[in-house]
This record gives sequence, C-alpha cells and structure tokens, in this order.
Amino acid sequence: MARLQAIVMKPKDNVCTVVEAIPAGVEVGMEVGGEVIRIKSAEAIPVGHKLAIRDIGQGEIIMKYGEVIGRATKNISVGQHVHVHNLESCRGRGDR
Repeated sequence: MARLQAIVMKPKDNVCTVVEAIPAGVEVGMEVGGEVIRIKSAEAIPVGHKLAIRDIGQGEIIMKYGEVIGRATKNISVGQHVHVHNLESCRGRGDR
C-alpha cells in the first residue's frame, strides 16, 4: 500500500491535513471516502497544515473533519496551502 501523507476525515472536506512537511511539487497521498487519491502540492506545506483537495472559491466555506472551519478570503486552487493568509474563521476570534 502506498504511503499516505495526509488525513481527510469526511468525504465533504475540501482540505486535508498533512502529517509531514510537504515540499512544493510533491504528490500527496490521502484516503477520501475509501479511495486513495494523490494531489500535487503547489507549494511547501508545513506539517499539521492544510492543503486544498478541491478548488475553493473566494467566500466559499472551508470544511475540515466534516466541520466548517472558515471561509476562503481568496480563490484557492487544488494543492495550495490553506492557512490564515487565505482563510478567515466563521467564528468569533474569542478576544473581543
């Protein structure tokens, strides 16, 4: 079985979480709904961070672990790093 470098918990997720640092241009393996897929990283992804597994339009909801974690602040292409530079929380920040 091929080594998997990312976790996707629910088929409706549009991001995965990488379990090791991923260099740019590397195929990242993950299981989605019982099927192993591979997505080429568009940029380096630090361990524990998110990678888009589908195109995500600006304003679209970002799903991780089957839950809404935020909204895209710009268009995000498959394989791009998803983090605070292109994601805003849909929840309060907790500091106000």
